[in-house]
Amino acid sequence: MTRQPWRVAVVGGGIAGLAAAVRLRDRAPAGTEITVYEQSGALGGKLRTGELAGQPVEFGAESFLMRDPTGAESAAVALARRLGLAERIVHPTVGQAALVVDGGLRPIPGGTLVGVPGDLDRVATVARPAVDADTDGGRPLVGPDADVSVGALVRSRFGDEVVDRLVDPMLGGVYAGRADDLSLVTTMPALARAARVEHTLVGAVRAAQAAAPRAPGAPVFGTLVGGLSTLVEAAVTASGATIRRDAAVRELTATDTGWRLTVGPTRDPEFVDVDAVVLAVPARPAARLLAGPAPEAAVGVGELDYASVALVTMALPQPRLPELSGFLVPSTEGLLIKAATFFTTKWGHLRRPDGLAVVRASVGRYGEEAQLQRPDADLAATVHRELSAVLGTPLPAPVDGHVQRWGGALPQYAPGHADRLAAARTALRAAHPTVALAGAGYDGVGIPVCVRSGETAAEEIITALGGSAR
Repeated sequence: MTRQPWRVAVVGGGIAGLAAAVRLRDRAPAGTEITVYEQSGALGGKLRTGELAGQPVEFGAESFLMRDPTGAESAAVALARRLGLAERIVHPTVGQAALVVDGGLRPIPGGTLVGVPGDLDRVATVARPAVDADTDGGRPLVGPDADVSVGALVRSRFGDEVVDRLVDPMLGGVYAGRADDLSLVTTMPALARAARVEHTLVGAVRAAQAAAPRAPGAPVFGTLVGGLSTLVEAAVTASGATIRRDAAVRELTATDTGWRLTVGPTRDPEFVDVDAVVLAVPARPAARLLAGPAPEAAVGVGELDYASVALVTMALPQPRLPELSGFLVPSTEGLLIKAATFFTTKWGHLRRPDGLAVVRASVGRYGEEAQLQRPDADLAATVHRELSAVLGTPLPAPVDGHVQRWGGALPQYAPGHADRLAAARTALRAAHPTVALAGAGYDGVGIPVCVRSGETAAEEIITALGGSAR
């Protein structure tokens, strides 16, 4: 057992790193010294609440799932409860979204799993499924250890239109990636588990849906009054950690007693000795830090690629908007926008008596980063023009606006990601059990997944250092 008090470094001040810090404070021995190192000046990672036209607006992640895949309370809800924020949770007042099909809006059909239908008749309004392709071949759709792209599986069973018009925009809204490139196991784990048993894709979708039943009327998503940055601020306070902003960790070196961090500029480095490290940074920075002490793990981690996006938010005076939460745009429509959210329609607590509407559009798909090189004003003008075209009516000029660029924000999990990560973690634990990985680059996107990833990493560190004293 290492000497007391423990000293633990959390590298990365996003929600995964902060969740790790809170869990360390809750479970590690009293007196444990926790320091969070954040390369930028802002904590929270992709959780960032700003202000537009005098009210809070999310410039990053907008909401979190209320339930986990088992139907239990999600890790994000549990963290909000732990931080005393449960009473601030609110839910969408308008849940219906649409797809852009042939230039117009059509409601997203129900009964799908991230766009993959469990009833082919219900999707006929937006896509024509292939006829008689989803036949029972006498064996499971996917082998016991296999992984395939979502697009490859769905195309083979339902045809191109279902992928291009339904699945691709749904996955694109979450990952900014393509269904043909994204891992079934990582992006749709429930469907992957069912596909290892079921012989048809319709059967697999229905089995996955049955395995995670939702009570009728139960909210799927939630957010916090005041913005998601309140979760960040409360986590910082509860963790009791020392927060180091603008503190880039450039090197990680194993010592006889733990780890030495090289922090800050090359010409004036600071050296910090700690007992354990939670690496809550994206895959490539993590791979660079692990290259010296754990080269095998570094190779597996560093293969992950990322997509960049921009979020264009506008405050519009009394526009004519449909009673929708927003819409998704298939890439086949040829628009720059890939998704739009009508914030002040979707979230009742954001509605204003003066009729000012806040609309946010997401721009940028994997492999199309050149589109994001446009100046902010050009992006905003293009978004305004495309929104007007989709809605079929000219939108008023915005009275306020904001462009938030997220470079390398969204992991692109290629088939085999889960196996590569498992091998990297196995190698890391064998060689250096006092280093743990946490975040979206490893375990999936979404606030609950990142919170759970950070908490799990903290538990691994506590175990490696000798167990909890509480």
